[in-house]
Amino acid sequence: MNTCSDLLNGDAEEPSAGLERSLPTESLVLHTRYGFHRALIETVLVKDRGGIPSIADKASKPSIDIARQILDRLGSSAERERLAGQEAGRRFEEACRNYLAEIWPYLGNLRPGRWSISKGSGSIAQYDQYEHLAALDDAAKNSPELAAALGADYLIKPDVVIVRYPEDDIAINAREPLLNGRQAANHTPLRRANSEVPILHASISCKWTIRSDRAQNARSEGLNLVRNRKGRLPHIAVVTAEPMPNRIASIALGTGDIDCVYHIALPELRASVQDLDLDDAAESLETMIGGKRLRDISDLPFDLTI
Repeated sequence: MNTCSDLLNGDAEEPSAGLERSLPTESLVLHTRYGFHRALIETVLVKDRGGIPSIADKASKPSIDIARQILDRLGSSAERERLAGQEAGRRFEEACRNYLAEIWPYLGNLRPGRWSISKGSGSIAQYDQYEHLAALDDAAKNSPELAAALGADYLIKPDVVIVRYPEDDIAINAREPLLNGRQAANHTPLRRANSEVPILHASISCKWTIRSDRAQNARSEGLNLVRNRKGRLPHIAVVTAEPMPNRIASIALGTGDIDCVYHIALPELRASVQDLDLDDAAESLETMIGGKRLRDISDLPFDLTI
């Protein structure tokens, strides 16, 4: 599992010749956002030989029209066959993880600590708030009746995770002598003297598009994270490239299971819907944005520092 500092040590990529936008120098946030889009355009965000973007539903003219407009605003894209669904999802997860890993270290003044950002590997039982689920899983393996009653939904495997590591007393006392031995604070997981189990800070579900009932898994997974935790609830977010506002709304609307949905290019989506005079779609977008249920990918790292 790479740490954020490890991920910053690699050489920066040269801008793709196919990307028409120039990289700005005035804003690291915009620079990172453009790099995220470039990574998608170079891998999964493509047009087929018929000019249909890979995020579009081929059976839906509004979906195709919106997707084309979004791609026009993001820059040119190669024409090649779209990746299979599972491979597209994997590449999307990698791009989301790399985007967060690139910008997260610069937010250290807002959220200090020892962090790791990675694609989810294994279940949530490896983290402090859900460590008890490992014992539950072991018990279920030895009891068919218990396994049938519990099911398997509680052992979630997030797409991308942000993890915080417990701090030793030297770090805790760096500014003031907050702790002295075992006199106090003997149960908090943030103190390494109490536990070395990493703490799940954020669980991020990456949905390239929202075309089937499987996309609703993001909501059920979020609800399980809420119900099964012991301790602090991690951030629960969904990132998507879906161009159709009504499909985004199927996940975004409502509260209690996810914090918010983040679109890879919300300003571009908003402008595209307006230019196409899609009134219903525009109204749906404004409802989600105004209702704090839909934000841009550039908002995500800041929201995760809260």
